[in-house]
Amino acid sequence: MEKLTVIKVGGKIVEDAQSLDWLLGGFANIPGGKVLVHGGGRSATKMAASLGIETTMVGGRRVTDEQMLKVVTMVYGGLVNKNIVAKLQSHGVNALGLTGADMDVMRSVRRKPVMVKAEVAGTDHDIQVDYGFVGDVERCDGQLLSMLLENGIVPVMAPLTHDGSGNMLNTNADTIAAETAKALAPFFDVTLVYCFEKAGVLMDEHDDDSVIPQINAESFRQFVSDGVISGGMIPKIENALNACKAGVSRVVITKADQIGQDAGTVISL
Repeated sequence: MEKLTVIKVGGKIVEDAQSLDWLLGGFANIPGGKVLVHGGGRSATKMAASLGIETTMVGGRRVTDEQMLKVVTMVYGGLVNKNIVAKLQSHGVNALGLTGADMDVMRSVRRKPVMVKAEVAGTDHDIQVDYGFVGDVERCDGQLLSMLLENGIVPVMAPLTHDGSGNMLNTNADTIAAETAKALAPFFDVTLVYCFEKAGVLMDEHDDDSVIPQINAESFRQFVSDGVISGGMIPKIENALNACKAGVSRVVITKADQIGQDAGTVISL
C-alpha cells in the first residue's frame, strides 16, 4: 500500500514566516502522497480585533457567533489557506486549498450547547456554553481525497466544514487532521504528524529535551493522572489514539522543522 503523510500545522507556526518556510520546505520533500491541514486561530483573533469584533474563548475553544464565523471563514479559508497554497506552488507542490464544503469533502453537525466545568470555564461554577457555529465532524470523503492524491494534487485543508444546509462551521484543526487521516486509511498506509513549536510531548514542559519517545493508551492515562500531560495536549493525544484505532498506521507529535526525521513522540495503541 502506498505511503501517505498527513501533516497538521498549528497557528503559531503558520503565523511565523521563518517557521512556516521551514515547514513547507520539509513538507515539499516528503516522498509519496501528502496532505496538509492548517490552523490559524491567532490570525483570526487579530483580524477580529481590527474589525472591532470581540473574541470569546471557553476552555481554549473559540465561541463562533455569526460575526466571528465571517472572520474565520475569511482568514482560514482565504488568507491563511491561499498563502500556504501559493508558497507550496513555489516549492513545486501542486497544492489545492479546500474547506470541508468544497466538493462536500467533510461534513459536520453543529455542536449542541454543552456544560463546561468551572475550572475549565474559569468561573466559580459550571456553566452551559453555546459555541455557536462550531462543527463536529460527521463524515469525510476519503475516496474523493484519494482521487485527488492519485492525480498528483496535494490537498491543503482549512479548519472549516459545513452542515449540508448552507452553513459553514468552524472546526478544530486537530480534528480535521485526524478525520482526514482516518478517511484515507483504507486507501493508503497513513502517517499522521502533528507539528507544533515543541520537539514532542515533554515530560517537563520547561525542558525541551525531555521528549517522551512513545505514548500508548495505558501510559497516556497515567501521564494525565500524574499531571504530566494536561490542557490542550489531552484532546490532541485523544485524537491521535482514535486515529490509530481507525487504522492510521502511525501518529507523531513533533517540531515543525523535524518532519520527515526520526524525532518527536510516537503515539500508538
